[in-house]
Amino acid sequence: MPKERKTFNEINITPLTDIFLVLLIIMMVIAPLLDQQGLNLTVPENVSEETVKNKENKILTVVVTADNRYYIGDEEVSVSELEGVLQAQAKNYPDGMLIRTDGDATHGAVVKVMDCARNSGITAISISES
Repeated sequence: MPKERKTFNEINITPLTDIFLVLLIIMMVIAPLLDQQGLNLTVPENVSEETVKNKENKILTVVVTADNRYYIGDEEVSVSELEGVLQAQAKNYPDGMLIRTDGDATHGAVVKVMDCARNSGITAISISES
């Protein structure tokens, strides 16, 4: 006569608990590493056009056209020369830089000017659509 086996009717949750604890520890270790740095932006303040025009002689103006060309004053500046020109001009314009963009200028062209300005030491950057 065969022996009857006892059936096991309970679920063993020990391996499941181990897995959850390991996942919890992994998340606690990784979470602080996911804190990403972003751009430090300040909310712009409303100023009248006259105030900007009065300060315009102390603000470097860079124009980005619809075909992604850069103009400082009336002179066209190539992409390769942009950072060098901004670095040379930064000393003469202590109040920062104004980027005037055409509505059809690409985002990449504007970001290129902002990157070059930051690398040149210009910290106050404003953007205006022409």
